[in-house]
Amino acid sequence: MTSELRTYPENRHRRRHESRREQELAPQEEASCQAFGIACTSEYFQEWQEPADGACSTSIRNGYPVPDPRCTPGGINPSVTPDVLRNPSWRTRCDRNCESSESEKHVAYHWYGVRAPHRNSGDNQVCELDHLVPLELGGADGLGNIWPECGPDATVLDSRYFKIKDRVENYLADEVKAGRMPLDAAQRGIASDWTQYLAAANQYCASRGRC
Repeated sequence: MTSELRTYPENRHRRRHESRREQELAPQEEASCQAFGIACTSEYFQEWQEPADGACSTSIRNGYPVPDPRCTPGGINPSVTPDVLRNPSWRTRCDRNCESSESEKHVAYHWYGVRAPHRNSGDNQVCELDHLVPLELGGADGLGNIWPECGPDATVLDSRYFKIKDRVENYLADEVKAGRMPLDAAQRGIASDWTQYLAAANQYCASRGRC
């Protein structure tokens, strides 16, 4: 992973998405989001261009899937600063679907050669179009930060991979907000290998109850 962040405004419909986001938020929520000065932009951890269908594949680290770094290098929204994340009024919906819509994110299934599930909600959810660097850590909403995190099917919802990664996201977000970890280190670390934090996240979850 390179140390340089690069901006790639790959979404040609950003203004339309901003308008849609404004329509989805209640007026008081929109005013609160505007107060943070959040921009719809992505800076990726390495040079990125949209991959071809079937060009990407996950690999396994510590028994869990991680995305293809060529296709999902991960990245950040630089306007989401540590002060923003620590503000009790901050909500990830201020940034969610800001740069890419839910329907546009589905292209990641094609990149990874995964059939999108027809029934994918509640206890039947088996895949999540996941932000590699989560919005809770100032992650980018651009497509270079999105991957389909799927399975395992034959288990309860809380044991599926995307739910397990949520533990890591919550742990790192709390570490950053408490000043125990720099935001940049958390962002780059989870983009490099989210599984490296799982043992610490499980311990934190067990002791604090926030899973």
